[in-house]
Amino acid sequence: MQVKNLTVNRLCQNQVITAANGSLPGPTLRVKEGEWWNANPIDVENAALANGTAPVISDAYTINGWPGDQFNSCRPSNIYRLDVVPGKTYLLRIINAALNGQFFFKIANHNLTVVGVDAAYTNPFQTDVVVIGPGQTTDVLLTANQSPGLYYMAAHPYASAAGVPFNANTTTAILAYKKAASQTKPILPVLPAFNDTPTAFAFSSNLTGLVTSPFWSQVPQTVDEDMLITIGLGLSVCGGSNQTCGGIFGQRMSASMNNHSFVLPTRMSILEAFFRNVSGVYTTDFPNQPPLIFDYTNVNNSFNPGLLMTPKLTSVKKVKFNSTVQVVFQNTALVGVEDHPMHLHGFNFYVLAQGFGNYDPTTDTRKFNLVNPQERNTLGVPVGGWAVIRFRANNPGVWFIHCHLDVHLPWGLATAFLVENGGTPESTLPPPPADFPRC
Repeated sequence: MQVKNLTVNRLCQNQVITAANGSLPGPTLRVKEGEWWNANPIDVENAALANGTAPVISDAYTINGWPGDQFNSCRPSNIYRLDVVPGKTYLLRIINAALNGQFFFKIANHNLTVVGVDAAYTNPFQTDVVVIGPGQTTDVLLTANQSPGLYYMAAHPYASAAGVPFNANTTTAILAYKKAASQTKPILPVLPAFNDTPTAFAFSSNLTGLVTSPFWSQVPQTVDEDMLITIGLGLSVCGGSNQTCGGIFGQRMSASMNNHSFVLPTRMSILEAFFRNVSGVYTTDFPNQPPLIFDYTNVNNSFNPGLLMTPKLTSVKKVKFNSTVQVVFQNTALVGVEDHPMHLHGFNFYVLAQGFGNYDPTTDTRKFNLVNPQERNTLGVPVGGWAVIRFRANNPGVWFIHCHLDVHLPWGLATAFLVENGGTPESTLPPPPADFPRC
């Protein structure tokens, strides 16, 4: 995220920032994708929240802080350049640091081998495209095995929501072979279409965990808490009778999980209230099932007034220490269908299965991978589909779970797991430090 003192003039300077990485052990390189606003992003978000609508879209995308020379508003502009040695293999740690952008990422004429996601090892998976949502990381091996020359690294949005505006620019960096011929124009990869959900799903659903990793733990085979959580957008009441907001039907845009639209407490944090046993800050009545069963992914329900309104609540789910929690995230078509990258704090989870349509416990449980599922902390729930995760609640405290699209978080697409203390000092939440700040 770039702030307002980095002006568009600097964004569009003609400059190449070079990384000479041939001497790095490994070598390991970081490729950070991001978004750029020609304003303070906090001001952008606050303006949208005040009006009850979505924030304005970003002005550019970046790779390692620079938009590249395909940026429509100013050419040439800043571009990151990575020099590689022919024959060497590099570990690229690809990070999506954007607020609202999910991306397709490719390197022209090069295949990549995925070896890790969200700091957990995967079985090697060969691909020519990486799909990455906000907050996700993907580790890939890149072998410099092509003809010496210049090749673009490029990324543009995976825009899964139909009819929602987005910046259609492509951000680029340059992969440059040392001692290459005097090539002046890099080769540009062909990126998938913005709405290419089959490619996004194929990438996500083909990743598996590396069970020979020293950090691998077997998947819990029994479940203590079995939850079905609907996720999606909705509306909340604008305000006074004479007030009109910028959301659909003049209301305030909202989002929810099981029709509970999460609102942060203002008096004290949930964690402090839990530790000090203070009542009235939160409730523990977040439901294991949606309050209403309907055809979740039927687009005919998108603007059903009986389904759109979401109450604002600070409700969490309480679970016992070391219990096994299974969550079926069920996407809905309310307002529109899109991919929601769901992120869990405090834990990694196993991704047991993913699919499209409404989850069917009778048939879809047969698809569960209980042997070597991918392990991660952020997962894109497929457009108009579902995903099943499982984790062991062995970390006491209060842990946020939410959509990692920043536009949806303040709208309420969140809740928290309150994990009770265990029976030992090691499994008990420690007291706050002596210098703990007080409101």
